Amino acid sequence: MGEIMQTRTQALEYGSWPSPIDAALCASHDGRPEWVGFVGAQMWWTEARPTEGGRRALVCRAADGTTSPVLPEPWNVRSRVMEYGGRPWSGHMGAEGPLVVFVNFADQRLYAYEPAVPGARPRPLTPLSQVGGGLRWAEPELRVERGEVWCVLEEFTGPGPTDVRRVPAAVPLDGSAAEDRRAVRELTDARHRFVTGPRLSPDGRRAVWLAWDHPRMPWDGTEVIAAEVGEDGAFHDPVTVAGGAEESICQAEWAADGSLLYVSDRTGWWNLYRDGLPLCPREEEFGGPLWQIGARWFAPLDNGLIAVVHGKGAGVLAILDPDSGEVVDTAGPWTEFASTLAVHGSRIAAIGAGPSSSAEVLELDARTGRARVVGAAHEDLVDPAYYPEPRSRTFTGPDGREIHAHVYPPHHPGHHAPDGELPPYVVWAHGGPTSRAALVLNLHIAYFTTRGIGVAVVNYGGSTGYGRAYRDRLREQWGVVDVEDCAAVALALAEEGSADRGRLAVRGGSAGGWTTAASLAMTDVYACGTISYPVLDLVNWGALETHDFESRYLETLVGSYDAVPERYIERSPLEQADRITAPFLLLQGLDDAVCPPAQCARFLARIAERKVPHAYLAFEGEGHGFRRAETIVRALEAELSLYAQVFGLRPPAVPTLELTG
Repeated sequence: MGEIMQTRTQALEYGSWPSPIDAALCASHDGRPEWVGFVGAQMWWTEARPTEGGRRALVCRAADGTTSPVLPEPWNVRSRVMEYGGRPWSGHMGAEGPLVVFVNFADQRLYAYEPAVPGARPRPLTPLSQVGGGLRWAEPELRVERGEVWCVLEEFTGPGPTDVRRVPAAVPLDGSAAEDRRAVRELTDARHRFVTGPRLSPDGRRAVWLAWDHPRMPWDGTEVIAAEVGEDGAFHDPVTVAGGAEESICQAEWAADGSLLYVSDRTGWWNLYRDGLPLCPREEEFGGPLWQIGARWFAPLDNGLIAVVHGKGAGVLAILDPDSGEVVDTAGPWTEFASTLAVHGSRIAAIGAGPSSSAEVLELDARTGRARVVGAAHEDLVDPAYYPEPRSRTFTGPDGREIHAHVYPPHHPGHHAPDGELPPYVVWAHGGPTSRAALVLNLHIAYFTTRGIGVAVVNYGGSTGYGRAYRDRLREQWGVVDVEDCAAVALALAEEGSADRGRLAVRGGSAGGWTTAASLAMTDVYACGTISYPVLDLVNWGALETHDFESRYLETLVGSYDAVPERYIERSPLEQADRITAPFLLLQGLDDAVCPPAQCARFLARIAERKVPHAYLAFEGEGHGFRRAETIVRALEAELSLYAQVFGLRPPAVPTLELTG
C-alpha cells in the first residue's frame, strides 16, 4: 500500500510541503464554543470571535434553527474570577421574552439584558471598585422569584493579587447595587478562600456549594458545604457533608428527588455518588480539574437519569441510569466532550469534538439516544485528506512508568518524503499542569503536520484523565517528571525510526512553557523550543507575581519554599539559563496576570549574557493565552520559521523570524 501511495504523490523534503492550512485559517477558527445553557426551550452558548478582538459572543439558537449573537461588539461575555473565569451568564424565559444576566469582560460588571424589548440595552447590576482588581462575578443563577441573581462574588480588598475574598452572594435585579455595593447580599457567614456558586434544592429549603482553602488546589481536596435556606433568603447552619483535605469533589448538584449528587475521587478516580453511595464505580473519570467554576461533568434529568461525561484519557457523553449503573454512550464522531452540560426536559446540551471535527454544540435526546449538531457546526475548510491521522500511544518512561501521548505523524495527501529521510518532530507539553491534551482536531497541529513536521502531544505524569495516582506523580516533581516524560517520548520516537534525532523540538504554553524552558535547560534532547507565556522564576512567581488561585500551587508541585528552597533554584529556568544553548522563541502577552511579562524580562536579561539565538515577541492586549487573530498568525508563523532555520527546512511563503544572540 505504501508503494502504491508513493506513486500517486510527489517526493518533497519534510518541512517543504505546501499546505492549504495557513496561519490565518488557524487563527480565524481558533477557540471553541463554551458554556451551553437553556433559556426556556432555547439553547444559548458563548463563541470565540478571534477577528473581533478576541471577544466571546453570547449566541442564541432560535426556534427556526438559526443562530445569532445576542449582543453586538464590543460586548465580551467572559468572567475573570480566579483569572481563569467561570460560567459568565444565565437566562430566564419570561412572558415578554428572555432575560439574561452576564459578565462583561472589560469592566467585570454583571449586566441584565432583555433582548426582545424594543430599544433595550444592557443595564449594570453591580458597581465598580477601584480597589485592586475590583469586583468580579461568576456562575450567575437567576432567582427571578426572589428578584435576585445568585452568584460568586470575588472582591479585592487591597492592591495585591492575593488581597481578595470570595463568597456566595445575591445581586438584586432592580439595579440598586449598580451604585451601592451594600445592596449586594452575602448569602453566608461561612468563610472559605474559594467557593463555587450555590445550588438550590428542589424544595427550596437547602443549598450546597463547593469550598476549599489555601494551600490546596481543587484537585487536591474540596468540601461540599450544605446549609438551610431561611425565610430571609440567607444560608444558615452551614456544615460539611462530603469531601476533605485529601478528597477532591469537583461538582455537586441536587437531583429532582432531592438527593445529593456529587463527583468525588475518594477511590482514586472521579466517580459519581448519590447521598454518599457510588452509582457507577469504575476506574475512569466522571469529572476533572476545576479550573473554572461552574464546570459541569454531569447533569441530572427530571426522570432520574443523569447525563455524564466520562472516560479514561477521554471524555464521552453518555446517559447513566443511577439505579442499575448502566451507562449508554452517545453514538457519533465525537470522542471528547467539554465540561459544560445543560438539560431541558429530555434534551441535553453539550459541546463535543473528534479527531476529524472541531468543537460543535450538540443536542442529545435522552428518549431516543440520538444526537445532532445545533450550533458552531464543523466545516471542512480544506479537504479532510489534509487532516492529521493521530494515534494514541503509551510509552515507557523512567522506572518503567507509563506515559500517555497522542502522536501526529507528518501527513499530506499529495506529498511524501524522499526515501531515507526521517521527519522532524515537535513535542507539545500541555498547560495546567493539572490538565490534559484531548485527541481532537486541532488546526494548529495540522499547520505543522501538513508541512511535513510531526507532533507528539504528551500527557505527562501529573495529567488528568488517568486517575489520581497518575495525577499525583507530579507532586513535588514539577520540572522533573514532566521534563523526563516529554524527553522519553521524543527519544522513543527517534529510537524506533519515526523521528529524526537531530531535529527534535519542544513547545508549550503556560505550565507547558515552563516544561519547555526546563527541558531546554535540563536536557540535550531538543534542537530548539517555543516557550509561550511561561513560568520561569519559581522564587518570585508563586509568592509575589501570580494571581491568588495559583499563588500556593507550587507547594504541591515543588514543595514548600521554606522547607526546600534549593528546589526553587535548581529547577527554575531563570536560575539555570546558563545551561540553555538551543535557539528558542519566547511569546508573551503583556496583559498576562497569571504569568506576568516580568518573568520573561528577567529570563532574557540572563540569556543576553550568553548569546543564545532567540526571538522575543510580546503582544499588547493579550493575556494568558492568545485570543486575537493577528496575534495567533504572528505566533504560528514565527514558530514555523524557528523550526525552518534550526532544522534546515524550506517551508514556502513563511516570513523569516529574526533571531538575535
